[in-house]
Amino acid sequence: MDIIHLRQKQPRFEGMTAGHRACLGCGEALAARLVTEVAGPDVIVANATGCLEIFTTPWPESAWRIPWAHSLFENTGAVAAGMEAALKAQGKSTKVLAFGGDGGTFDIGFQALSGMLERGHNVLYVCYDNEAYMNTGIQRSSSTPHAAMTTTSPPGAARMGKRHLKKDILSIVAAHHIPYAATSSVAYPSDIRKKVRRAMAIDGPTFLQIHVPCPLGWGYDGDKTIEVGRLAVETGLFPLLELERGGVTGVMPIRNPKPVSDYLKQQNRFRHLFSDDARAQQELLHLQAIADHHIEIYDLTQQQASRFDTDGMNIVRRGGLRYA
Repeated sequence: MDIIHLRQKQPRFEGMTAGHRACLGCGEALAARLVTEVAGPDVIVANATGCLEIFTTPWPESAWRIPWAHSLFENTGAVAAGMEAALKAQGKSTKVLAFGGDGGTFDIGFQALSGMLERGHNVLYVCYDNEAYMNTGIQRSSSTPHAAMTTTSPPGAARMGKRHLKKDILSIVAAHHIPYAATSSVAYPSDIRKKVRRAMAIDGPTFLQIHVPCPLGWGYDGDKTIEVGRLAVETGLFPLLELERGGVTGVMPIRNPKPVSDYLKQQNRFRHLFSDDARAQQELLHLQAIADHHIEIYDLTQQQASRFDTDGMNIVRRGGLRYA
């Protein structure tokens, strides 16, 4: 029996099992399953309060098959750092993973995350970004896109949904000069697997932001999660990037960018933008401009085949995510 056939017959490791209570089509559940599958059994998880914690651990049940601890919204980075320090003191090589949503990463838990990164703890922090506080009632977070409707950013006479821009958390994290930071999307499982493997192999703090569409909070049918996630990438609104020590080293190219309206019209949270209101048309143009800016600054259409890094020595080929 050849080795390929043996690999096909070998069951994959499941760090998170079926039977949890996530919504149908939950992007976060799929992403967490992919991450833990690649990370393997020799890990320990600190998980912030949020959807992932709620739907996987309804007392007295748990969907986790790996050591897992619930941390508070605001201190996942600190708890993960403490785990890593304790394991290091014991001479153990078990990898620490920290899981948080955008609320527990972009907002409430950012101080602890920043400290963890600055001190250089050997932790992979994964942010499951569904762009709002979903489990507490779909309130806006600093990850919520501009003009999106939430229960705390409703469209009306004063403004057309959230008036602030989505926080560029990747750039802020990368400013800590950590070895590796990246974005991915649940719509691209192979990309998630590749980036988790790379992060797991690094001794030091690493960060992965995974875009995880939410059928309930975004307002679309649960069987459309992958389609919606792909459109976010294909329009340029959510670019897939890799950064090392603060510099961009890889991007996933999009050969023929789609208009942002193709993505927005799939979701009820943007339905107010498709009206005869002149302000709605202006906001559509604004969102298209944001996507166009991403395409330009990250060269997502690969107009430039390569570039030099800051020391002017090594060529970094961005389109195929290859490293010199």
